[in-house]
Amino acid sequence: MELTFSTEDHINDVLTRYSNMVYRLALSRTRNISDAEDILQEVFLRLIHKKPEFVNEEHRKAWLIRVTVNCSNKLLTSAWFRRTVPLEEELKFETKEKSDVYYAVMELPLKYRTVIHLFHYEDMSISEISGVLAVKESTIKSQLLRARQLLKTKLKGEFDNE
Repeated sequence: MELTFSTEDHINDVLTRYSNMVYRLALSRTRNISDAEDILQEVFLRLIHKKPEFVNEEHRKAWLIRVTVNCSNKLLTSAWFRRTVPLEEELKFETKEKSDVYYAVMELPLKYRTVIHLFHYEDMSISEISGVLAVKESTIKSQLLRARQLLKTKLKGEFDNE
């Protein structure tokens, strides 16, 4: 069973189902709301224009994640991006703990932010992350371990001061 774009309803269904995932991943990689929105738009424009055929929903999700990573990489390595200064944006959180964790994750290097986001927020397995990012599973495990160690150190320091 191949999944294609046959109707406007189908496109709307895909947007509804995956737009939050794409946006959150783009935001975690760029750390900027406007850039994340631009990437979200670019990813779904590519989906609509290219009309790729998918074997199943997991294939579609992996494609969207890969395109999101590629689009954010393109932005982050562009000459324009390197010459700009980001605006400070304040996001609202339900609790201080959620805010602290979010900002600690945002301070991690890009490769660690990406694997933490995919593993904890998108509930992807190490093998799924490995396939989507085209990186060995052992590398993903190492990145998750290092990211968690950095977060533990960072968050322990913040909560010890209170």
